[in-house]
Amino acid sequence: MMKSRRLGINGLGRIGKLSIWQHVGRKDFSEIVVNIGRPVGTSLEDVAMFIEKDSTYGTLHNYLYGYKAGRLIENLDEKSGSMVINGIPVMILREARNPKDIPWRSYGVDVVVESTGQFTDPTQPADAAGGSVRGHLAAGARKVIVSAPFKIKDKTASMPKDAVTTVMGINESEYDPATHHIISNASCTTNCLAYMIKPLLDYFGLDRILTASMATVHAITGSQLVLDRAPKTGAADLRRNRSVFNNIILTTTGAAKALSLVIPEMQKIGFIAESVRIPVSTGSLIILVIDIQDTFDQQPTNRELINQIYRDAAEKNKKGYLQYSDEQNVSSDMIGHPLAAAIIEGKETHTRTAIISFDLKRLTGYSEEVGACLGRSVIDMSVTKVVVYGWYDNEMGGYVHMLADRTVSIASMLN
Repeated sequence: MMKSRRLGINGLGRIGKLSIWQHVGRKDFSEIVVNIGRPVGTSLEDVAMFIEKDSTYGTLHNYLYGYKAGRLIENLDEKSGSMVINGIPVMILREARNPKDIPWRSYGVDVVVESTGQFTDPTQPADAAGGSVRGHLAAGARKVIVSAPFKIKDKTASMPKDAVTTVMGINESEYDPATHHIISNASCTTNCLAYMIKPLLDYFGLDRILTASMATVHAITGSQLVLDRAPKTGAADLRRNRSVFNNIILTTTGAAKALSLVIPEMQKIGFIAESVRIPVSTGSLIILVIDIQDTFDQQPTNRELINQIYRDAAEKNKKGYLQYSDEQNVSSDMIGHPLAAAIIEGKETHTRTAIISFDLKRLTGYSEEVGACLGRSVIDMSVTKVVVYGWYDNEMGGYVHMLADRTVSIASMLN
């Protein structure tokens, strides 16, 4: 445990609640201060019950210690808002909604996990109307970790120098403690996608990957509706107002944009990312499709090679963020799967190689002289299409585990 290091968590949604589970289990922080910003239920006991029980992962004590374990939440003090969870003092704040008004300084909080999903624009000043992620810094925090991708509202604004996006095990070294004070942990999908892309990029190199695309078959999130509802004024996406229980819903994802922040080489590859929401509570899947240029003097890229690339990468990844499986999995197998950004479903890896005839005359700058030098205007290219499936628990098992690792690593660098 880091002596007297206090963690702040803003928000008690899915990520905020499960972050509490993570950190009371790890005990890396001496105290946790959770800001809800409003009264919950009728008493502090209602807050404790919400923290203790979860429809997806069961009860906190069973999750941490097994089916014989008893309740871990004790010493509730309604007046102060304090309780003890698994031996860790936890303070619940129920007043301030705006980050700049949260008394982090008074509680000695150095690191804050911003998990409300509302404050994701690092360009907004601390006193922006409605609040800003920078408000946490003004309120006394030294570092803020955003549990979502950055979203800059002003399209003409550039990323501030003190903000950075990282994924553990991919580019966490880009974080500079002296420079960066607002850190995005990207999204659950970007974390998974980065671990699916990086091994192939490392093996084949940027020049052999022609195009790439992905679709995430994603579990529901708290922003979706239980029953159909009329759209809000000005709403453009009418599907977000349809019942999450009864539909497969097409939506959007910012994974491609966030991936380019984590793996800058991806900016040179034509990449498309799509998302489909399905009615499961957690456990999501990325279907990655990549076109790889082969050479005629080598064996074409095949399924065995692709799976071996992932096996080797998984063995080298000591923290287990990338895992490989030859089992036949379903989404519920991923629930709570520890520390896995991506679990490759090796049995479903597919490849198909084709010879593509390419007409040079269609290239800008082509001339008859170029054709005469080559002796032809049509060339053949060997291209292999690769399809890879990667599972991820978009809540606790993948994302919140990695968010907690990022939080602890940043806190450990503070002097």
